[in-house]
Amino acid sequence: MVVFRIVVVWMLLLVVAVANGAAREFLLVPRLGAQTGHVVSTVILCAAILAVALLTIRWIAPRGRRGALWIGGIWLALTLGFEFLAGHYVFGNSWEKLFTDYNLLRGRVWILVLIATLFAPAWAYGWKRSAR
Repeated sequence: MVVFRIVVVWMLLLVVAVANGAAREFLLVPRLGAQTGHVVSTVILCAAILAVALLTIRWIAPRGRRGALWIGGIWLALTLGFEFLAGHYVFGNSWEKLFTDYNLLRGRVWILVLIATLFAPAWAYGWKRSAR
């Protein structure tokens, strides 16, 4: 049951990420340029991931902070699997293009999304627990 909830919330995150990508391409990049649009979009997506985690963590109901971190690990694995497998085999992107977003030396900060994905459930769990 918990795995079902973890996957349902990740699918919500996937929808949020796709909407964020569309907003980046149609709103941010034309106004800010590709690099600034990428950075702003990354920050927005990180905030959205944290918000979704905060809104759903009680429903997922992890068993402690370690369980919440485990949820983040599953979300991260699903995200990476989707990004690389769907990105390459479904959307036809080259492996080189897929790895471009990991080049911090070129200002690509996508890794922040992965960090947020991993730690958001644990952060949300701790925040909800301390807010009681």
